[in-house]
Amino acid sequence: METGERIFVAARALFDKEGLAGLSMRKIAEAVDVTPMAIYRHFADKDAILDALMLDGFAVWEARVRAITAREPMQWLEALSEAFLDFALNEPRRYEAALLLPATKARRYPDDFVAERSPVIASAYARINEAKAKGILGDYSTAEIALAFSALAQGLISMYQAGRFVSEAEFRAAYRRATRHCILSFANPQRTRRKPK
Repeated sequence: METGERIFVAARALFDKEGLAGLSMRKIAEAVDVTPMAIYRHFADKDAILDALMLDGFAVWEARVRAITAREPMQWLEALSEAFLDFALNEPRRYEAALLLPATKARRYPDDFVAERSPVIASAYARINEAKAKGILGDYSTAEIALAFSALAQGLISMYQAGRFVSEAEFRAAYRRATRHCILSFANPQRTRRKPK
C-alpha cells in the first residue's frame, strides 16, 4: 500500500473511532509512522483529507443507490428513502462523511443540484421527472421536491441521532410515515381531486 493510501486509511480509521473532533494531522502521522509534514506531500491540508473522506462516504452511498432495483418511479423513491435510512443507521460514519463533514468539495444547493453533479441527485431527478411525466406528481420544481425530501430525511435522522426518539423502531416508523407523506404532498392535484357527484 502506497503512503498516500495508508494516510487515507489511517484518517478514515481515526474518523470512524473519534469523529471529526479526533481527526488531527498529528494522530494520522502517528498511525502511519510518518512525520506530520510528510502528510502534506500527499494531501495539501486537512481540508483535502476531509474531501477524501467525504468522497469515500459518497462512493458507499452511491453504491447503495445503484443497487435499487425498483422500476416504477414512486417505488424507486420509496426504496431510495429506505436506502438512506439504512445507510445512516448501519454506516453512521460513512453517512456523516458523505453528508455532514465541512468538506470544501461538498455539493451545494441549488447550483450543484440543478446541474445534477451528484449521481444520486441525478437518479432522483430522473425518477421525479418520470413521475411528473406520468401525471403522478404535480408540476412542482424537481429541485424543490428533492430538497424537501432530503432535508426532511436528514432532519429526522439528526433527531434520532440526538436521542429524540424513544426507540429505533419508533423512529423507523415515524421516518417512513413522514417521508412518504412528503413525497405524496407533491402529488398531482388532478389525480387526488374528488370527482363531483
